[in-house]
Amino acid sequence: MTDRSLAATRACVFDAYGTLFDLTSAARRCADALGGKAESLGALWRTRQLEYSWLRSLMGAHADFWQVTGESLDYALAVLGIADAALRARLMDAFLHIQAYPDAVTVLDALNRAKRPAAILSNGSPRMLSAAVESAGLGHLLDHVLSIEEAGIYKPHPRVYALAARRLGVPAEHICFVSSNGWDAAGAAQFGFKAVWANRAGAPRERLPGEPVAELSGLDRLPALLGL
Repeated sequence: MTDRSLAATRACVFDAYGTLFDLTSAARRCADALGGKAESLGALWRTRQLEYSWLRSLMGAHADFWQVTGESLDYALAVLGIADAALRARLMDAFLHIQAYPDAVTVLDALNRAKRPAAILSNGSPRMLSAAVESAGLGHLLDHVLSIEEAGIYKPHPRVYALAARRLGVPAEHICFVSSNGWDAAGAAQFGFKAVWANRAGAPRERLPGEPVAELSGLDRLPALLGL
């Protein structure tokens, strides 16, 4: 599923975690301590991280993503019967120093060479995003790193996507928004962005309002679709 209108976009906005940054890298860095539980912990940690962000938005009880990340990790550790304060600290630090996917570097470099503005729009707190961008060495390839903290609510609330359009000074219909999360791509499309779903996990299509204009297995083909 692709759409030629992507070539007419004037800026590109990316989700961070799972799209540019490899979420599994944090648990992998602690595999020596987690053993066979590393994969289970990573999956449960991420699921609760998203669920807590949505639930806090619905409850009107906002907390930044660093707190949400810690609380979701605590839940995952409890489910797996792990009580180790030093390991928890290692995992949280590893999340700050998360690795970028190789194709993320490739597409951001292509945008930079084409002088097409590129930005991150993420649930992550400013501190988390600053650490991740620095650790991955992406700072020189990004024009903006935007946290939902400016909007005070988590994605997929329209107020978050409006933040990106406002800060970039580009109308929504001229922004390509890229996310590995189907629900995020749907929310962005519903808002009015030209959304691309980087379906890294090969997941089925979400049954939600908002239809992405393209679905890719990663980011490798994105520069061509953008006409770069």
